[in-house]
Amino acid sequence: MQPTRDQVIEVLQGIAVPGGGTLVSRDLIRALTVEGGEIRFVIEAASADEARSLAPLEAQAQAALRVLPGVASVKIVMTAHGPAAKAPPPSLKIGGHPTPQEGGPQRISGIDRILAVASGKGGVGKSTVSSNLAVALARQGRRVGLLDADIHGPSQAKMMGVSQRPASPDGKIIEPLHAHGVTMMSMGLLLKEGEAVIWRGPMLMGALQQMLSQVNWGPLDVLIVDLPPGTGDVQLSLAQRARLTGALVVSTPQDVALLDARKALDMFDKLKTPVLGLIENMSTFVCPNCGHESHIFGHGGVAAEAERLGLPFLGELPLALEVRVAGDAGTPIAAGEGPNAEAYARLAHRLIAGGMA
Repeated sequence: MQPTRDQVIEVLQGIAVPGGGTLVSRDLIRALTVEGGEIRFVIEAASADEARSLAPLEAQAQAALRVLPGVASVKIVMTAHGPAAKAPPPSLKIGGHPTPQEGGPQRISGIDRILAVASGKGGVGKSTVSSNLAVALARQGRRVGLLDADIHGPSQAKMMGVSQRPASPDGKIIEPLHAHGVTMMSMGLLLKEGEAVIWRGPMLMGALQQMLSQVNWGPLDVLIVDLPPGTGDVQLSLAQRARLTGALVVSTPQDVALLDARKALDMFDKLKTPVLGLIENMSTFVCPNCGHESHIFGHGGVAAEAERLGLPFLGELPLALEVRVAGDAGTPIAAGEGPNAEAYARLAHRLIAGGMA
């Protein structure tokens, strides 16, 4: 016999909350699922202080639910509308709800151009392209910023080889970090390693707003924004709040990736954001042992799609082991020399020559 959702709610209704009421009557339970013998849910507090006061209830709920017939496991996550500050005062809180903005997308002071790097799906190397493009542009004399807007899955801190927590002397303005000639900011720099961000849309939008407007970016020729995959809240918020120069859409040549890339293109069309061009990543693989060139994900699909849509095709980037190794080591391949670095240098030169960066 497996537990039912009603049985779980009945148990949680019996767990009293400090200050009165229960977990259910105070509307603190989110994302409750009961699948077979596994129970999962989130206890969402209004603040970090309230989350601390509710911490003992997590163990109480675990114990109470485990005695239900058929329960194999109980997984509970405690979250709050804003994370507790981990550094000494003054504190900086990221992830509040966004403040209203009138007048449409705004220019960010000191930043000449903003390029959004997007993909319709994950796994096509969008973040690798973003970090290497930023470094390649910096090596060609541009003042470059890199904003990791993939708030749920930030990776740029790892790829750029930085781990120091950004300072905020007044608790309002964030001092970004610098690596390989690039000024950068990532949600990953504000979290413990392995810590998840469990936020709804408004908090994602608030975090993006803060990283755009409260980071001391300084004067930049171009800000590269590494977007999360898909067509969700972060993409919409960026297009509504910041005056974008345009978007670069990354895809692998395979048909499945192109299906999702078309959705990203359609999104930018609806948001009135210019698409500056398409990039084919993982285009070719050259065997390091024999030199044979293979097209593991196909070849030429992105160029053909760009031609069909009348959009610029910005170039092909290779699938290479050393690109992955360099990113894992925190030194993007574009920071060095060789054919893989040259591929990103050509992409950067093309953007500069076209007045896009």
